Order: sequence, then structure tokens, then C-alpha cells
Amino acid sequence: MTTIGVQALLNIFVNLLVLVLTWWALQSLKFDLLFRHPKSLQARICYILLALAISHPVAQFLIDYMNWSLMLPHIYG
Repeated sequence: MTTIGVQALLNIFVNLLVLVLTWWALQSLKFDLLFRHPKSLQARICYILLALAISHPVAQFLIDYMNWSLMLPHIYG
């Protein structure tokens, strides 16, 4: 049971880290060119949803890669 808890904690950490990195990377884009009112609530919600839409597949890839690499030693025994 301890390994499941550690894995869950690691998954949460990876997801949050990738979300923060995605948010930071999106700061470099000029979203004011895409929206009529870039400071509106709708534009901010769109920004949050875009960050989540990008970060989830990236975090899932990193978690899958980590799990697959941990399974590799089982090839030899």
C-alpha cells in the first residue's frame, strides 16, 4: 500500500509541476491579440483551460514514461 501512496503523490507532483511550467511558458505569448478584452473573465478562463489542456497530456506522458522505465527490469527476471 505504501508504494501506491508514493506513486499517487509523485503523480500529483508531476501534474502540478507541468501545470506550473505550462503556465509559465504561456506567459510569453501575446494573448491580447486573440481576445477583444484580454483582461476579461472569459479570456482568463480560456487561458486556464489552455494551460490545463496542454499540461495534462504532457504530464501523462512523463508519468507513463516513468512507469514504463520502472517495468524494464522485469524483462530479465
